Amino acid sequence: MNRIFCYLLVFLVVTISTPSWAQNLNQPVPLDPSVKVGKLKNGLTYYIQKNTEPQQRAELRLVVKAGSILENPDQLGLAHFMEHMNFNGTKNFPKNELVDFLQKTGVRFGADLNAYTSFDETVYMLPIPTDSAGLLEKGLQVLEDWAHNALLESAEIDKERGVVLEESRLGRGAQQRMRDKYLAMILNNSRYAERLPIGKDSIIQNFKYETVRQFYRDWYRPDLMAVIAVGDFDPAQVERIIQKEFGSIPMPKSPKKRTEYSIPLDGSTNVAIVTDPENPQTVIQLMYKQPETKEKTLQDVRNNLAQFMYNAMMGQRMQELTQRADPPFLAGFASYGGFLSNLDAYTAVALAKDASGVERALTTLLEENARVQRFGFTEPELARAKSSFQNSIERAFKEKDKTRSGNLVQEYIQHFLDEKPFMGIGAYNDFVQKYLGDVTLAEVNALAKKYISDQNRAVVIMGSEKSKDQLPTEAQVRALLAEAGQNVTAYVDDALDTPLLAAEPKPSKVVSEKVHDKIGATELTLGNGVKVMLKPTTFKNDQIIFEATSKGGTSLYPNDFETALFASYVVALGGVGPYNQTQLQKYLAGKSANVRPYLNELAEGIAGSTSPKDLETALQLVYAYFTAPRLDQDVAKGFLANQRAYLENMLKTPTPDKIYSDTLSGVLSSYHPRRAPMTPERLDKVNLERAMEIYKSRFASASDFTFTFVGAFKVEEMKPLLEKYLGGLPTTNRNDSYLHPNIFPPKGRIEKTVYAGFEPKSRVTMVYSGEYDYKPENNVQIEALQEVLQIKLIEALREEESGVYGVSVSESTDKVPSGHYSFRIGFGCGPENVDRLVKRTLAEVEKVKTNGADAKDIEKFTAETRRKTEVDQKTNEFWREYLDSSLFYGDDLNEVFREAELLRQVTPASTKAAAQKYFNDANFIKVVLMPEKK
Repeated sequence: MNRIFCYLLVFLVVTISTPSWAQNLNQPVPLDPSVKVGKLKNGLTYYIQKNTEPQQRAELRLVVKAGSILENPDQLGLAHFMEHMNFNGTKNFPKNELVDFLQKTGVRFGADLNAYTSFDETVYMLPIPTDSAGLLEKGLQVLEDWAHNALLESAEIDKERGVVLEESRLGRGAQQRMRDKYLAMILNNSRYAERLPIGKDSIIQNFKYETVRQFYRDWYRPDLMAVIAVGDFDPAQVERIIQKEFGSIPMPKSPKKRTEYSIPLDGSTNVAIVTDPENPQTVIQLMYKQPETKEKTLQDVRNNLAQFMYNAMMGQRMQELTQRADPPFLAGFASYGGFLSNLDAYTAVALAKDASGVERALTTLLEENARVQRFGFTEPELARAKSSFQNSIERAFKEKDKTRSGNLVQEYIQHFLDEKPFMGIGAYNDFVQKYLGDVTLAEVNALAKKYISDQNRAVVIMGSEKSKDQLPTEAQVRALLAEAGQNVTAYVDDALDTPLLAAEPKPSKVVSEKVHDKIGATELTLGNGVKVMLKPTTFKNDQIIFEATSKGGTSLYPNDFETALFASYVVALGGVGPYNQTQLQKYLAGKSANVRPYLNELAEGIAGSTSPKDLETALQLVYAYFTAPRLDQDVAKGFLANQRAYLENMLKTPTPDKIYSDTLSGVLSSYHPRRAPMTPERLDKVNLERAMEIYKSRFASASDFTFTFVGAFKVEEMKPLLEKYLGGLPTTNRNDSYLHPNIFPPKGRIEKTVYAGFEPKSRVTMVYSGEYDYKPENNVQIEALQEVLQIKLIEALREEESGVYGVSVSESTDKVPSGHYSFRIGFGCGPENVDRLVKRTLAEVEKVKTNGADAKDIEKFTAETRRKTEVDQKTNEFWREYLDSSLFYGDDLNEVFREAELLRQVTPASTKAAAQKYFNDANFIKVVLMPEKK
């Protein structure tokens, strides 16, 4: 709902001698010259940038500086409704032809093609391929149609009412009801509190056609619009198209004034304590509101560096509080940034253990604020924050030619909407290198006095109705605000400066090497038996990602399941080698080395990411997690106590969604204990010493692990480090496997209805499942069925029945521990529509079983799959996952190259045969959520 801005203008106290660097910082922030910014005669603004990541793709945006804040009282919700209508027929794409056309080009509705409406803007998003003649022009034509060619046919408006009402229904519940109680308070009774984008159901149901058409005429006009195009294309060609097509959009003869609404500040402190019968957790939000400050000059950019340092150091302190032996809250954060409209805010949030823990959680937030105000941060903290920030900017600069177009467009959206400048990463990197060192501790510490005051405060406490009597009163909250923090002491930094490894590993050399030419990978075997798969890529300039997997996992501990489940968490909480968890975070400040061990049901493993310069540190962490894990009893007990409190709250006040999901999980697993929801009693079974034993056992030998590295490296340069750290790992020639948990959906037909919740909301899940022969030829048919059924159900349930906002169709296929498949169909709707929509869903399934998929839907599936694969195969993440899973399952490493052949096998006849086989009525489960009976 809120637009979060990244930057803040902080006015510094000017000393008698002005620093020399300040003399040239009063100029406006220069915009990135690689971005063409222009304005047409009719007032429309455009931004164009050539960017080749990903290749042969473009990101297009239409930004309209009009949202719900501009609605008249009889239009509440129509800015959002108008966004919907732009997908329901335009001059050049009537009815649903827009979605149909884009799906045939490989653009997925919802996942790719989308839009959003907020208070002050509406933004339409369209990724489009550029490798086929005319597609880019068609994409820009879509934007032009959205801008002024919406048909807004009466019949289509009436059909869309139901869809928008269902979207509204999805948002109902405890959070919405509590928000409605406190929103006016934190927004100071401004117009924003009365103009939530979702609007009012009564207006959506009953507004006259002309009312939404009037909103479109008033506010969809060129002087309030921007067209943004970033991608792999000829910028001059795109500019010509924009000038020709968008330049002809007429301005209204008497345009309405676009008022800039604001949220007033009156200096008061407001407190709201709200509860709800379906709210299980207790949350405290402390907010200090201030006038928005904008980044206009280079001096503002320089000042913002201090804000970044403040947020980083405060964030670290808040994180450390949750890592104590007796944490004051379950989770917490504090940060300064943009709030809404004309305001910024310093916000601190905590999730209390329960209602009785509110006073302690709020007191802790206030004490941390007071600690920074009174004693400030420390020089080591600032040094670490600078190091981490500089490292992140340097890495972004190194990836400047590999930055995705989708990441760039957001900067230009913010420039148009809020005049937030964009320097470009090259100029900004130079700026940070020059000025970050000048940020002083005194300058950052002074921000605490600016951010935190007794003016314009708001405190919101949200709790459970059942625990209402345990919550503090407003008078008690105000007393805490006045008194807390008086006895705080200075922060004590526990940073440690010692080698990560107590002793150097004893390396072993590469003993065999095999090149997999087709996938561009090299397989090494080290002297200790450890296997390594290396795939150098050029997809990123400064990224190496890796994973190592071994068979076994928690399946090997049926009698210690809960303990095994938490084994890797216990190790992560303890740190590694001589470093506890917080010390390790400080040690890694400024380094790009993230490593985490894990245990899942069938495997244990270790995954991470790093940069070439920090690869050795990452490998040291890998070695340490194998050989020197730590158990911090106090911190682990604190973590488990927090988890227990969270679970107790959920049991006291279970939400309708939790009741439903727990029931669904139970039915689908035949109520197997391993799939049972976690409870305080089960959590009490976790034995910390045994957890460490299990972890050490699973990581005692690296001989059955295969490591996969993908990214910016050369094989020969990697070998010495791999020989030292992976070659030095302990091995015992172990070759474990997993135990089959034998957890499957029950056979037969099962239908179950769950009654929970006050709101008139229902959820429906239908599942087909059974045994499966896992192989590529079958997998592609399953994937095709999933996509074509999703297309058909969106058309049927959303577009024709107007009964749902969205429909989810998912498929899963397992090779291990044994072959099995499942199809899951899910949607939310009104309780009165459940039977009708279930019947329509099953009718659509029967159509596919009788006739197979429509050829046009297969065309869409093929295009979407091919387009997605083209992009995915140029990412490190794809290859890490593909290689790791292929090695784990024993699949052919060259299978990825069979996609074109396999897609040709998908036909109406093949999908008919697959549907008859996999949509097996004999194995069918339906679980429905209905509101509680009155």
